[in-house]
Order: sequence, then C-alpha cells, then structure tokens
Amino acid sequence: MAILLDKNSRIAIQGITGREASMVTRHAIKYGTRIMAGVTPGKEGQEVEGVPVYDTLKRAVQDLGIDTSVIYVPPAFAYDAVMESIGNGIKLILIITERIPRLDVVKFLKTAAEEKVTVVGPNSVGIITPGDKVKLGAIGGDNPSRCFHPGTVGVISRSGGMTAECSWMVKRAGFGVSTSVSIGGDPLIGSPPKEVLRMFEADPGTNAVVLWGEPGTRYEEDVAEFIKEGGFTKPLIAYVAGKFVESMPEGTVFGHAASIVEGKSGRPSIKIEKLKGVGAHVAGRFNDIISILQEVMPKPSACASAR
Repeated sequence: MAILLDKNSRIAIQGITGREASMVTRHAIKYGTRIMAGVTPGKEGQEVEGVPVYDTLKRAVQDLGIDTSVIYVPPAFAYDAVMESIGNGIKLILIITERIPRLDVVKFLKTAAEEKVTVVGPNSVGIITPGDKVKLGAIGGDNPSRCFHPGTVGVISRSGGMTAECSWMVKRAGFGVSTSVSIGGDPLIGSPPKEVLRMFEADPGTNAVVLWGEPGTRYEEDVAEFIKEGGFTKPLIAYVAGKFVESMPEGTVFGHAASIVEGKSGRPSIKIEKLKGVGAHVAGRFNDIISILQEVMPKPSACASAR
C-alpha cells in the first residue's frame, strides 16, 4: 500500500501545455502514471502526450471523474487554479509552483482545510509511489527507478533534490520506498511532516520513515511532540541538515524560503535534541541513514540486489 497516490488515482494537470508541465507529463506517462486530462484555458481540443486538454477543470471532472490535480501555473494564477480544484471536489492537490504570494497561500490553505482537501506544496518537486508506478511532478525525472525502488519505507523531505537522495539511501540499504513526498520548501505548506507522518502511521505498507529536515520552521519539533503524544509509533530515521547556520547571522536565508534561523526558533541543534529525546533515530551523517535502516528494519530479502 501507499499514501496519497496509487494506480487508481485519476489525475489532471493544470497548466499542462507549459514547457515544464509537458515534459513532466511525458515522464509520468512513461513511468506508468494515469494522467487523464490537462487544463489550460483556451487550449481545449489540443493534446499533450496523448492527454486531452480542457478549458476548465469542471469539464474534466464531469467527463473523467478526476480526483487529483497538479498545479503547474505561474504564481499569479496559482490561487485561482487551487480554488478551481477545491471548488470541483478534488481531494488531493499537488502544487509545484513556487513564489506564490503569501496571502494567496494563507487563503487557499484555509479553504482547503475547511473542505478537507489534502494539499502538498507549494514549491514541491512531487510525489512518487514506486510500487504502483505512479508519480506526479518532476520527482525522479525520466528515470525514477534509479533512486525509487518499491518497498516499505516512507520518505518525507522539504528539499526536492533530497527526496531522491533519501530514497537512494533507502535503496542502498537494501530496502525500498512505499511513498516519497516532497512537502515543499516554502514557509507555508499544506502538508507539514507531522501530517504526512500521520498518513504513514495509518498505512500498513509503511514500516519506517526517513525524514530530511532543514533549518527554519518548527516542523521537526512538531514531529517530536507528535511522537511523544503517541501519534507516530514506527521507526523514524531523521537527518537535520544545516548545522553550520547557527554560527551565521540570524535571519539569513539559506536555500529555501523557510530556512531562516531567528532566536531559538528553527535551530538544527534544537530539532536534533527534541527528536533524540523522543526516540527518533537521528543520523549524525547523511550516509548513516543506511546503517540505521539496516539496524531497525527486518533483514531485506528480494530488495537486497537493489544496493
């Protein structure tokens, strides 16, 4: 099993006729993903990689029963695209777009929560479920199998690139991935690590989770509280990057927009201390993820050849 995506997901891509969205559509279909529709106003009747393009998401939902949408539109139009998805009953929205105005994000995340819609992103590189050969976004590129092997380890990362690297560590350890989720690097996102861990806790096909953390935000501290409260009981293997930022001037942005350390907030050392305090397995070096997985997981069998 997996979370968020499976082979039955009925997917539309909003902004499908753009250059990047067209390329991502081609890679996703090649992998096995069922992209059923695209939406670009004024382009109805066209096709992208054999996928029909609609003027409105409403028509695509009526014709094809779409339940998942991917937002690949410019920042200024992202709010309208997300609200169109929510208004048409979509229950999973993946937002690839970055630099969306902060007030727009606040408004559509509030509406999504009220309507019980799951939002991943903004500024996500995507989601992949290798066992079902389904992926959304640029995650995995045109050769997902290089890093993403089917298995029972979940992956959560704020960094798009490190979503693949963490999944590769899982593969090198001799295991595979249930679902890998790039949650997005912006300060405001729809599905922070705590909420994704809640999904993995309920998934019988996930036996452990690898979490990539960064400076900034309270996300990892919230995870520690969640574990302490009994919300997540499976092994958590965490790596918190960016310890060097604590010696730099406060308020400096490092990489992602959310990677800002001010006062005691967002410090990697505090995140590490909190996670260790509740029994999470915190890797001192990134490569240590391999040995930790081999210690906490059952011995691999068929996956061993994936190293």
